[in-house]
Amino acid sequence: MLRLRNAGESDVPAIFELIGELADYERLRGEMTGSVEDLRRHLFAEPRYAQVTMADWDGQVAGFALYFFNYSTFLCQPGLYLEDLFVRPGYRGRGIGLALLRALEQHARERGCGRFEWSVLDWNQSAVDFYLEFGARPRPGWTLYRKQLVA
Repeated sequence: MLRLRNAGESDVPAIFELIGELADYERLRGEMTGSVEDLRRHLFAEPRYAQVTMADWDGQVAGFALYFFNYSTFLCQPGLYLEDLFVRPGYRGRGIGLALLRALEQHARERGCGRFEWSVLDWNQSAVDFYLEFGARPRPGWTLYRKQLVA
């Protein structure tokens, strides 16, 4: 029923659609200013900035995880950063999100990463509970800062 796979270039329109659904869920659609072609270029041209694992359920796209590698100077090891994890509402409760997290954790271990990180919106208690159940813990004392470089 569930099949996890690396995204191919033909998946870009579906990934873009999923990102839009995630933006709607997070009430952030107005911040979504990129295009399908931007996404295609950043996922499949050189240099590749991010990677995607797709989750298919009975041949239908059910969700995705978009991630990239970063580096910890304190650990002197790479890390895996999960930018987006999204499972379509009709497919939730089937273990898809957990399967995606486990697959990325395994990928991070295989690549010699010292940590696996992501951010979660404060109001999204179901996501917070899900991540706590997965074994992740918040990083007290750290606040995310951002300087927007594009309009």
